[in-house]
Order: sequence, then structure tokens, then C-alpha cells
Amino acid sequence: MALPRQYRLRSPRSFSKVYRHGKRAAKRYLAIKALKNPSPDESLSSGPSSGLRFGVSISRKVHKRAVVRNRIKRQIHAALGRLLPRVSGDWWIVINVRTTATACEYNEFLRELEKLLIELEVLHGN
Repeated sequence: MALPRQYRLRSPRSFSKVYRHGKRAAKRYLAIKALKNPSPDESLSSGPSSGLRFGVSISRKVHKRAVVRNRIKRQIHAALGRLLPRVSGDWWIVINVRTTATACEYNEFLRELEKLLIELEVLHGN
């Protein structure tokens, strides 16, 4: 299941704003930058009323083959789709995939994403 387009961070300007002003958390497979309540003039005109947006960044250093990189992105988008109902507030989040992620499976991505989002106070732990 792909992450709905309305929840995707697409413009390079948005990514750079998150990188400059966001809070950072990292684990073994993923590093996340999260920015709370981005200014409305920067947000995209089309989309949900909330400013919740996700972007996934994966380098060729992770794996040379695009097939592998795209599989990892699909797994992360699917994990985000499961966590989406639990996210409250307006956040812009950029997920950077680390080189160790090629050995990672969906359940590990889901667990690690959940832990990182709780650490950044995007999700509230249960």
C-alpha cells in the first residue's frame, strides 16, 4: 500500500526547510528529521487540511540498484500508512534510509519508525 499523495513531501524547498529546522532522531536503519507546524505559506496548496507530510530519502550508497531502493521505499511507505492514524498535529517529516537497511524487513521498519516517531513526540506511546 502506497502512502497517499496528499501526505507526501514533494518539493526540494520543503525538504531543505525540514533539514534546517527539524529535530533529529536516528536508529540502526533510519534517521528522521521532523518539523512541527511548518509555516502555512510553505505548505502545498492541494492536500488535506492538516499539514502532515512525509518524505523518504534514499541514496545510491544504500544500494546501487534502483529496484532495491524502490522496494525499501515501498516498505517504508506501507509502514507509514499503518502509523498514519496515530499521528496527531501538523508535522513535516523526512526519513533518511541508512546503508544497513538493505538487510531490513517490513516489520523491522515498522518497529523502528514507531520508536523514532515516539522519540520525536510525533506519536504518543501506548
